[in-house]
Amino acid sequence: MSLLTRSSARAGVWAPGDTLSWQSLGTDRRSWVAAAFVVCALFAGTVSLVSSDYLHRMWGLMAACGYAAAALCVMAWRERGTDLALAVSLAGALIAPLAWMAWTGQGQPEVSVIIGSAQLLVHHGTPYVASAALSHTRNPNAYDPYLPAMTAFGLLWAMAGANPLADPRVWFGVAFVVFFALALRVAKAKDVARWTVFVTATPIIAFELAVGGTDVPIIALLCLGFALLWQHPRPVLAGLAFGGAASMKATAWPAVIVAVSLVLARDSKRAAAVMTAVCLGVVAVLVGPFAVLRPESLVKNTILFPLGLASVTSQAVSPLPGHLIAQTGHAGRLFVIALLVLSGLAVLASLVIRPPRTVPAAAVRLIIGLTVMFVLAPATRFGYFIYPGGILAWLIVCWAGQQASPGGEAMPPPEQAGAATARR
Repeated sequence: MSLLTRSSARAGVWAPGDTLSWQSLGTDRRSWVAAAFVVCALFAGTVSLVSSDYLHRMWGLMAACGYAAAALCVMAWRERGTDLALAVSLAGALIAPLAWMAWTGQGQPEVSVIIGSAQLLVHHGTPYVASAALSHTRNPNAYDPYLPAMTAFGLLWAMAGANPLADPRVWFGVAFVVFFALALRVAKAKDVARWTVFVTATPIIAFELAVGGTDVPIIALLCLGFALLWQHPRPVLAGLAFGGAASMKATAWPAVIVAVSLVLARDSKRAAAVMTAVCLGVVAVLVGPFAVLRPESLVKNTILFPLGLASVTSQAVSPLPGHLIAQTGHAGRLFVIALLVLSGLAVLASLVIRPPRTVPAAAVRLIIGLTVMFVLAPATRFGYFIYPGGILAWLIVCWAGQQASPGGEAMPPPEQAGAATARR
């Protein structure tokens, strides 16, 4: 999907006055769009053949058929082939497998964890199993590694009973589509509806959403937070978006730190303080009551368990370096935690010494930091790379999708926009 044209006839680097122009996904060269679906089909087919997980294999089989059919649609119909392909790919890679899994009550363990936490919240006023009970359990699914805001996605199931439409994954998907589309529109990307459908249907999102999906709404909120800091920074709204994500899972906190360093370096101390205060205020409202009333339970579920320091270890295991080192014993686990801390300190040092001054630069710094963190985490899995993958997909679409403003004045490339904001 190369989809870039230059407003200047010159080749090479950006020059003053150059702008990026995005050709609509619906009218671009069909061969590129078809090739993208072929790549998705190959990925899904590989998953169906090599995965040892039954749900992953079923997703791969359904998705491969959907992507292959989408590629054929693009090449067979000139006029509306791309729109038909988007619908077919979304149906094959997400709607069909998710509907089947929700109807049959199948999913990754995190789905039942969210539902169980919502039931605990409704009946006992807390989403977490008591600390004393956790000390004696051998069931890793008794732990809830998510922060309290994530529980909201299971409340409909807890109150209305088992119903496919109440499945948390349905509402993970709704939240993603809404927030991701907003993130594209705020960043002034073109053809928002088509690109939202396309990104949702790709394996980056559809794979995890069909089988689990807890990380999907967090990614969309992080993208929205950065979008609100791009052309016309709105620190209050950005703080709300980042605060919502940070109240769902600890994996969102690195993005908050990177965003604060961006605003502090590019805008002003006041703007950074406002965004930070709003973000922390949201977290205080959504997480604070549980931290005050059940601090030990919150720590065991959301900190010790993800770090592999609880009575049982997480089922989120993939043969990545952090997990392999942690498996060597207690010393190995402590060593990899030390590596994780040191890598985090290195990223923090880079934010202080050379802070990002544009949203693209901040997003790239975050992508690198998250990738290192997931590689070294003692309880880790390949699915966590949905964070750098999802943020990168959003960044590419938005970066290339900067359009001329309604008044006719060309928007500068992201770097020039960030520099202009900094000068103001």
